[in-house]
Amino acid sequence: MKGLIDSTLLVATHNRGKLEEIAHLLEPYGITCKGAAEFGLPEPEETETSFAGNARIKAHAAARATGLPALADDSGLCVEALKGAPGVYTADWAETGAGRDFNMAMERVWRELQASGTSAPYHAQFRCTLVLAAPDGRDAVFEGVAKGQIVWPMRGDQGHGYDPIFLPNGYSQTFGEMDRWEKNRISHRADAFRKFTEGCFG
Repeated sequence: MKGLIDSTLLVATHNRGKLEEIAHLLEPYGITCKGAAEFGLPEPEETETSFAGNARIKAHAAARATGLPALADDSGLCVEALKGAPGVYTADWAETGAGRDFNMAMERVWRELQASGTSAPYHAQFRCTLVLAAPDGRDAVFEGVAKGQIVWPMRGDQGHGYDPIFLPNGYSQTFGEMDRWEKNRISHRADAFRKFTEGCFG
């Protein structure tokens, strides 16, 4: 997909933090990133059962609606002893009637691990799948992984989501304890973006 992105990339997200993170990563390439909200795009329903499937839905919907190349991601936590759960339902596990509660979601992960009858180490990985879609229907997929294990109790108040219970391989701090820049250097999203920039600008 080299040459597809000229100067502007539509990032198919309404998450301001995610848009800023991606814009920062692509700044060295002279790319201007615009978010879905700037175009008044709705958030399409994610009906697939894989990260790539859900990212494709978002990327292609945005590319068709605007005529711009669009990048979307789908990511989540996959726990080996839970047969890959929560997986594509990572955010759903945190849903409540009053918004998302990730403490509740982390407690559920731990509760289900205890019920599974398995013992530590509880191998897990964060996965991030990026899909770059062209307005003509072509796309390219870039997958990133951060491997580690689930620890308990929760550790750290940095990061977001399930970070306080994820200890990356080779480190003594959870994602929730790490400096944000250190985490961003080794994260699943960083791994996917390395592959994305090599594939598009390398």
